Amino acid sequence: MLHEPAAPLGVEYASKQKTKLGLILFFVYAFIYAGFVIIGLSYTHLLSIKVIAGLNLAVVYGIGLIILAIVMGFIYSLVCTHMEDKMEREARK
Repeated sequence: MLHEPAAPLGVEYASKQKTKLGLILFFVYAFIYAGFVIIGLSYTHLLSIKVIAGLNLAVVYGIGLIILAIVMGFIYSLVCTHMEDKMEREARK
């Protein structure tokens, strides 16, 4: 019994652009996350400051990182879908 993909695989036209976008988003997130780590290691007193609705900076920053990751995932998906559609249309011409 063969275990092949359910859908036929075609040419991946947007692979380079998707890789570039993924790396850009990764480094943006890594930079922001590094800020959180640096604050946690070097300036721990800052994490206890109340910033929004009685929540301290550690909680707000942590939840912000989670939300940012989700938003970046949606952005990546939308931009990549648009790139793939555009490049497929151009390849069919």
